[in-house]
Amino acid sequence: MRPPPLRRTRPLGQADAAAKIAPAAGTETSSETKAASGASADLKPRALHSKQNIDAGWRRPIRGALTEWMLAFNAGDASAVCGIFAPELRYDYRGFPERGFDDICRLLQGTLADQTRKFSYDLAIREIIVTGDLAAVRLIWTLTVKRPGQIGGTSTYEPGLDIFRRQPDGSWKIIRYIAYEE
Repeated sequence: MRPPPLRRTRPLGQADAAAKIAPAAGTETSSETKAASGASADLKPRALHSKQNIDAGWRRPIRGALTEWMLAFNAGDASAVCGIFAPELRYDYRGFPERGFDDICRLLQGTLADQTRKFSYDLAIREIIVTGDLAAVRLIWTLTVKRPGQIGGTSTYEPGLDIFRRQPDGSWKIIRYIAYEE
């Protein structure tokens, strides 16, 4: 059964975005994450450059890229919505054929150009696993669609898995993703 549609009384802001992307309980267990969340941190000394600390450090830019994308999409910034995807992107969305970078860019830019509806996303990151230049992100996007004058709108929940690759400039871009609507 699908949860009831979200009823938002004010636009999504920076503080809201940060709250929406908090990890699910138990998904990120580094002492850095626990300390940031107010949970008791593991007090064992760790090497400054331990693998765990390096991996935790790479989660921040990935989380930031997803947050920036969400804010750009919600602001209707059609010029920015393709920036999170690598040119070699391949993606699968249940019920549709496999697609690539040009397909998703046309789809997203067309969606934002639709003046008959307002689209907005909320993000819940469930887990980020980083190994070398690749990262896997389990997440849930909540898409809310409203018509002019409509209160509440209709929401869909889209769990998925995004695979990021670190680019030569140090940024992280999505190279593969799989998503489906619940």
